[in-house]
Amino acid sequence: MQHRKPSAGSPDTAGEGHGGFTAEERAAMKEHAQEVRRAAARRGSRATRAEKAAAAEQEVLAKIAEMPEADRVLAERVHALVRRAAPELAPRLWYGMPAYARDGKVVCHFQGAGKFRTRYATLGFSDQAALDDGAVWPVAYALRELTENEERFLTELLARAVA
Repeated sequence: MQHRKPSAGSPDTAGEGHGGFTAEERAAMKEHAQEVRRAAARRGSRATRAEKAAAAEQEVLAKIAEMPEADRVLAERVHALVRRAAPELAPRLWYGMPAYARDGKVVCHFQGAGKFRTRYATLGFSDQAALDDGAVWPVAYALRELTENEERFLTELLARAVA
């Protein structure tokens, strides 16, 4: 989530309020709060670990199904790719986006272009991903389409991220 703070009185502040957050950013924060409440309820329930994992995956799939077509197509392919390339990562929602975690900590996440009205979707990686390479390395990748070449690249990237 990129946050910018416009100068006072600039046209960008129109309709923002709430500390300068856009409507999309406020909605993402509200979704995150709901996700935290649902996760806490699951932890407190008597459901088995497998049932909790299945419920989290269903939430991710439902969120993907709600996306605009272009984002949905990419998100479905990314989801299948992550599940195949890094099956140890557990699907979950993170700020209203499909994410994949190890030991409860997000390793990577998908953000559709429609989420914050950007030109392209992204596959982002957190500091939990083992992608360190020198002093500077990318932690997010723009996605416009996924061909076999891109899928191979992402498969290798995911393997490194969970190594």
